[in-house]
Amino acid sequence: MDTTSGGSPCYNNQSVEKMLDIIEVMAEEGRPMRLSDIAHRTDLPSATALRMLRTLLSRRYVYQESDTSQYGLTLGFARIGSMISDKLRIRDAAHPFLVELSKQCQESVCLAVEDDQAISYIDVLDGPDGMLKITQRIGKRAPMHCTGIGKALLSAQAPLSVDRLIQRKGLTAFTPNTLTDCSALTAELQRIGQQGYALDEEECELGARCVAVGVYDYQGQCVAGISITGPSARMTPERIEAFVPMLQHAAREIGVRLGQR
Repeated sequence: MDTTSGGSPCYNNQSVEKMLDIIEVMAEEGRPMRLSDIAHRTDLPSATALRMLRTLLSRRYVYQESDTSQYGLTLGFARIGSMISDKLRIRDAAHPFLVELSKQCQESVCLAVEDDQAISYIDVLDGPDGMLKITQRIGKRAPMHCTGIGKALLSAQAPLSVDRLIQRKGLTAFTPNTLTDCSALTAELQRIGQQGYALDEEECELGARCVAVGVYDYQGQCVAGISITGPSARMTPERIEAFVPMLQHAAREIGVRLGQR
């Protein structure tokens, strides 16, 4: 039995392990394989291997040849690898500017990207007091409609994309300040597009305010957002106004690193 670094037990999911064994064997083979060969190489019963393959087929990570009935991997895994690579590239490009921002503003600075109609933090620099260390950490996801970066990203999207987000995710209220009305959110996104930055006025978490801007790549696509977050008592309108040009400058420099003209 594995244990984590803290010594607590870590129980592996055998079904997931079997699925990964199949994927690794097929990747190593590099060409379509018969069910019997996959089962033999992974030391699995044929029925179990077939069940796993059917799941991969349904998610389009595996295809089956009509003439030989053999199974091969699709480019679905390449797509995932490319997505991860893009995120790492954005993080590498942005990190030096986030460090400089953190020194300048003495507050928490974050970089996030959209991930399945939510935002996912891919770099976080804590403020001097570490007050937001728990709420914002690398890998954590957050809603789009009530976060500064989320709204900055949404403001760059077509109205249809926003409608789809609302239909699928809804507008959950996390604090009394969360925008839960579609027309109010739409008006807010239009305002963000005009002024060039987004605010989170204690909409995601009481006691914390945030100002954010989008980061654009060489295609003119808004691929990420950066933000400055701090306790509401410190994030006064005057400080936020001073932070906006700092954020916009950093976003432009990151965009240049990503090929933006």
